[in-house]
Formats: sequence, structure tokens, C-alpha cells
Amino acid sequence: MVPEVEDGQPVNEYVCIAPDVKIGKGVKLAKFINLYGCEIGDETKIGTFVEIQKNAKVGRRCKISSHTFICEGVTIEDHVLIGHGVTFINDSYPRATTPTGGLQTEKDWKVEATLVRKGASIGSGATILSNVVIGENAIVGAGSVVTRDVPDNAIVAGNPARVLRLITPELRPA
Repeated sequence: MVPEVEDGQPVNEYVCIAPDVKIGKGVKLAKFINLYGCEIGDETKIGTFVEIQKNAKVGRRCKISSHTFICEGVTIEDHVLIGHGVTFINDSYPRATTPTGGLQTEKDWKVEATLVRKGASIGSGATILSNVVIGENAIVGAGSVVTRDVPDNAIVAGNPARVLRLITPELRPA
């Protein structure tokens, strides 16, 4: 059974939730998660071994499956499914050190945003690069690497992810 949040506090000793996290009503949290500085919408379910960083937003009635990493700068709208082991990236040119050889700090780089629109589904093991928008009701195939925007109602797969087909009106959710 997955414990719920009561009065903004998790009913689960195996979660790490910073005091600045905004958690909606009816959120279900699995064990071994790490949330800090983020927002989680009402009735969202978050699986085991998920990390959601500061300044990330997850909408209402989403399902975030286990072993997923949602970094700073990611916005996930309502009714989105994120499969197991999905990784989001927020830096196009990551480096450990500055040009002078010192370890980089937050001031040495700029967060690049990613947006997942309402009703989209991202398959297990996908990697989503920064500066992309995954369109409304789009489906990203398992193991795909998304390097550019995905149109609304498109099914994409591969590395790099390419449009396979569009979801026809009769197959779109109501």
C-alpha cells in the first residue's frame, strides 16, 4: 500500500521531503523518494526511487513511475504518465569544472527548461533533453532519446526520437 500525505506531511518514514515542497491533496508517495523545492499537483502518484528537484513542477493526476529523475526546470502538466527510469536533462553542455579548473557551482550555468504538455506519456527508459516541448497527448516510446520538440498527438520513438505517426481523432482521449 502506498501511504498518502496528510496535512502536507508524508505518512512514511522512508521519504525525504524538504519543507519547501508544495504537495497537493491526495498525493500518493512510495518509499525512498527525494523531493526538494518542487511542486506536486493533487492526486499525483510518485513511485519508489524518484527524485524531483527544486523548481520542477508536476501537475494533477500524474503518474511518475519508479527510478525516474526530474531535474530543475522541468514542468509536467496534468494527466501525464512518466514511465520507469525516465531521465530529464537541463543542460545542453554539461561540464564538471569551469574553464579555470574549479568545480562548477550553480552560478556557472543556466537551467534550460523542458515542458511536458497535458496527457502526454513517456515510456520507460526514455531520456528527455533540455529545451524541448513534448506535445499534448503525445507518446514517447520506451528507450527513446528526445532531442527536439514532439508535436501534439504524435507517437515518437528511437534515438533520436522521430515521429512514427499521429494519433488519429478516434484514438485521442476525451
